[in-house]
Order: sequence, then structure tokens, then C-alpha cells
Amino acid sequence: MPGVVILDYGSGNLRSAERAVARTGADVTVTSDLDVAAAADGLVVPGVGAYAACMAGIEELGAGPVIAGRVAAGRPVLGICVGMQVLFESGVEHGVETKGLGLLPGSVTKLSAARIPHMGWNTVQAPSGSRLLTGLEAGERFYFVHSYAAQDLEVLAEAGAEVTTASHDLPFAAVVEFGALSAAQFHPEKSADAGYLLLRNWVAGLE
Repeated sequence: MPGVVILDYGSGNLRSAERAVARTGADVTVTSDLDVAAAADGLVVPGVGAYAACMAGIEELGAGPVIAGRVAAGRPVLGICVGMQVLFESGVEHGVETKGLGLLPGSVTKLSAARIPHMGWNTVQAPSGSRLLTGLEAGERFYFVHSYAAQDLEVLAEAGAEVTTASHDLPFAAVVEFGALSAAQFHPEKSADAGYLLLRNWVAGLE
């Protein structure tokens, strides 16, 4: 069984994520131990709440270099919700810009939509090359809860990332696959069988 670490830096639905990943058959550990996180077959970076608060937690733990080092070495990392957002160069909330980890190009900004937050079930449009969403049936829905997202899809495409989109008035990045780095704006652990599919595909890639 591949070993997966859910990184505990003070943010995220840790136990929900633990149960969801364990359902795939992985050996899951929730920890703030950076040596364990660095050595794991796969690392999950969760996150809920404010971008700046999540970045502060990552910086206080000193986890940024570990996450970046794994990606540079081709070792899998999966970001979820705000754990996806902090992978970008920056996030802008309430007019304040916070520096992110810079592992994905672009910035996370407020959704351009009449109704915010975007909360509930929504479909996605996956490219044919998506590994994470292999086997996804048409019309499958994922559970979203967010007011901010990566919306500059061109800069991601130019960098060579595989981008799955969803729309809430306008399109935004729902899943990004970029080398060893994977990220989902929705919550796989709250997305029933569709979320299990993504996690199962990610864990299968660790073996």
C-alpha cells in the first residue's frame, strides 16, 4: 500500500480527508512532522478558510520548502480547496495580496459571479489527457465551497498544465495537473463517488 500523509498545518478537514484517502486502500497518516511528509509516497495539502491564514500556517510550520522540494523531485503532491490555492504565486482577498508557494503560475482572485460563495454540486469539463479524472462519467458532480479561484486559464495552459474547468457564471480551474503536482478546488472528501474516483486515480499513480 502506498503511504500518504495529510499535512497538518492547522487548517483543513483533516479527518474527513484521512477517511476519504484511506478508502482507496492507501496507508494514511495525519501529521505535522515534515520529515514524514517529505518521505511519504504522496502528500496531501488540505485547506479551508482564508488564503492568508493558510499561508501563515504553512510558513509557521516551515512546510513550504518541503512541498516545493517534493514537486521539484517529481514526488506527488495533492492540494485540496485552499490547499490548491496556496500553490499559486499569490492570492488576493479583500484587496490584500498574499504571496503563495509559487508552484503554479498565476493568482487566485474573487470569483466573477453574481452569487458568491459558489457552494454546492457542479459538473466539470475535463481534458482528454486528465489522469485524475480518468473514468469520469458525463454529468458527474463535485462539491464546491469557495469564493476565490484561479481564473487565468491561459497562463496555466501556456505553462503546460492540464486544466479541468468548472463554471460559476465564468469558468475557473477546478483541477490542475502539472507534473508531480495535482490540485482540486472542490472537496473530493465531500464529493461521494466522483471524489473517490479522483482520489483513487491519484493514489494509483503513487504505486
